[in-house]
Amino acid sequence: MSEPTDPRPVLVIGGPTASGKSGLALALAKRANGVVINADSMQVYADLHIVTARPSAADEAQALHTLYGVVPASTRMSAARWRELALAEIDAAHAAGRLPIVVGGTGLYLRSLMQGLSDIPEIPAGTRQAAMDLQAEIGSPALHARLAEIDPVTAARLHPTDSQRLIRAWEVIQATGRSISDWQSAPPTDAPTHLSFTTLVVEPPRPRLYAQCDRRFLLMLEQGAEQEVAALMAQGLDPALPAMKALGVPEIASMLSGTLDRNAATEKAQQLTRNYAKRQLTWFRNQMPAALRLDSTELASETAFAKLYDRIMTGMTKNIAKMG
Repeated sequence: MSEPTDPRPVLVIGGPTASGKSGLALALAKRANGVVINADSMQVYADLHIVTARPSAADEAQALHTLYGVVPASTRMSAARWRELALAEIDAAHAAGRLPIVVGGTGLYLRSLMQGLSDIPEIPAGTRQAAMDLQAEIGSPALHARLAEIDPVTAARLHPTDSQRLIRAWEVIQATGRSISDWQSAPPTDAPTHLSFTTLVVEPPRPRLYAQCDRRFLLMLEQGAEQEVAALMAQGLDPALPAMKALGVPEIASMLSGTLDRNAATEKAQQLTRNYAKRQLTWFRNQMPAALRLDSTELASETAFAKLYDRIMTGMTKNIAKMG
């Protein structure tokens, strides 16, 4: 039997943390016989269920969810590895006659899926370790300042406390002699031309979004986030691992160690979450300008949801016709 030649549909739902995108993905999956595929870089870790607000068991019983909790906190999930897994899940969904619904707030993951990855050479382990050691020694703000001296374009795009991306930018320029911005400016060669992406961005008004961020952290504490972080800390993992720096984890760890009291830890975690949500809003506005934008609270009625569903299905048909 020959492979299908028509482009196959994929629905991509992006948005900031606490925006309601996961709930929308679930509702659409139930309506469209879909599979919800995770595109959140922290929800891939098995050890972080509560702190990352992964879908509940009740949610997962209503529709198939994949790529949630698939790797231990002791590993590093890269965009390249996630993309490989996501493309496999998309193919599996199509083979089963289901609609793949990719949902998450990690812009790098979504961009890598839809546009492909830059052809950056593999970084030697020694160079990567040296970059991590430097960040641990001088701290992220100082590393950001050093990066600005040799790669001002990339430094201008990165937050001074975004240790993971700072380390990545530093190791790339040290290993290749070219900035990561230069590498990323080259057209990717592996865009999935057999797929047709329809994109949505859930974008609540900022005051409501920030209030939802604050409420979510309090709910995490009620659900047992302290116990989850305590179990994570008990593993004695490298603090530079991505899972150890997930939103809320360092603040709860400080609370457990007595470095911060409960109120101070809560306020700090809430502020960092709001800051992150703001950066996500900016990313989606700049990087996915053509996406359909909506406020999930406007879909509370069945009538409004039905209209959105019809609009999405019509958009998918048009996108496939354009590609075909």
